[in-house]
Amino acid sequence: CERVSGLFHRALTQAAVSFTDFTRTSEPRHQRAVRHFWGALRDGGALYKGSYEGWYCTPEECFLPESQLAERRDAQGHPCKVSLETGHQVHWTKEENYMFRLSAFRDPLQKWLRDNPHAISPDPFYQHVLRWLEEDLPDLSVSRERSRLQWGIPVPSDSTQTIYVWVDALVNYLSVVGYPETHGEWWPAAHHVVGKDILKFHAIYWPALLMAAGLAPPERIFVHSHWTVRGQKMSKSLGNVIDPFACIGRYTVDGFRYFLLRQGVPERDCDYYDEKVVKLVNSELADALGGLLNRSTALSINPSNTYPCFSESCFPKILDYRGTKAVGRASAEDYEFVASVASLPLQVASYFEGFQVYKALECIALCVRQTNGFFQRHRPWTLDRKDPAEKLWLDTIIHITLECLRVYGTLLQPVIPHTADKLLSRLAVEPEERGLSSLTFLPRYSGKPCPFEGRQLGPDTGILFQRLEKSRQHQIETKKL
Repeated sequence: CERVSGLFHRALTQAAVSFTDFTRTSEPRHQRAVRHFWGALRDGGALYKGSYEGWYCTPEECFLPESQLAERRDAQGHPCKVSLETGHQVHWTKEENYMFRLSAFRDPLQKWLRDNPHAISPDPFYQHVLRWLEEDLPDLSVSRERSRLQWGIPVPSDSTQTIYVWVDALVNYLSVVGYPETHGEWWPAAHHVVGKDILKFHAIYWPALLMAAGLAPPERIFVHSHWTVRGQKMSKSLGNVIDPFACIGRYTVDGFRYFLLRQGVPERDCDYYDEKVVKLVNSELADALGGLLNRSTALSINPSNTYPCFSESCFPKILDYRGTKAVGRASAEDYEFVASVASLPLQVASYFEGFQVYKALECIALCVRQTNGFFQRHRPWTLDRKDPAEKLWLDTIIHITLECLRVYGTLLQPVIPHTADKLLSRLAVEPEERGLSSLTFLPRYSGKPCPFEGRQLGPDTGILFQRLEKSRQHQIETKKL
């Protein structure tokens, strides 16, 4: 346990994932919370002792109904039953346990979901849970014989039983926010992020247990799917388990984060392989974003190394860009592009809020391509800075491009923090000017002052994102954790 916990802690730290707490079920504060939660279930009449028998899956620590089983053959060729979801073998087990009256919570659970259609997202998983609630909902065994499970938390006042590990584990969400004394400051405004394979535990068992203990279900449950490797499920037997530490070393922290969040679609399994990562990261971070920054800050077209001025005569404001012909030096396509970038912050914020990070990054990548198109279309390197009219247009092109880059750098901070910081520092955007809530794009277009106009740019730190080399083996070396 210490080794595995240490690996997760190290992985989060190396991946630049910040956390306010890192809790473990072995901590005294958690064990105290579990005992109190059990007492609340018992005092509320939600528990009873009864004999239970059924197909038990040891790796998943749960009983499974016949509808979730399939017939297979074991390694010796003997017929056996396995879990449809995971393929793990199950065994018929009979024992006396404490039971939770889950069957009594079908109506409350259905009402909770009807009243909160966004409680579980994305929607396909919400619909899946509703279908589960139409099926048989038997009472849940919430303890195991102590002789069979000795490392868990003993049932209060019954040393022959151990609290079911999933009940124990789920209470982590409460113990980490101070249950049973100070959890009210946070609960139920909690957002859980869970894998699809543990959806039933989080979307049915956990809300029912909370209701029985007199607490509200969590505000949101975000569900994600799994990563496959070249179309195959990761498994130790296939030797295709991906080592995140090797990936961070190969692609950099930001490169690996960007790939996972750009390609990870919560609704469906997504595929990983080395060539795919290299192609995406090189195309969108090194070439499109990094190339745009390098070209727009080059001393050959911006010798003063400043955030140049915007000319309203070159790019006059119009009320409706649709169907507009060229105005000033700007084309109709330019107005359409500027409108796209102006709408980007709200669009990205909405996608972030809805756990659709991949859609947010898709929108940003599209705008980066449009900005490159704008820059290429007007060829600022061909303009004569000595000609006053040409200089006005040249400065306007660079001003708009830098404004776009500032927006992209700000929006990308949660995804690629190191690269975003490097980009914003190059544009001389101060830490207090990097907030999402106060992000405005191209204020000079609307006749408002721009605080960056005329400001000296930050130091040139070289290439924004180094291109990744193609792997000779075309894949990351796998390593057994």
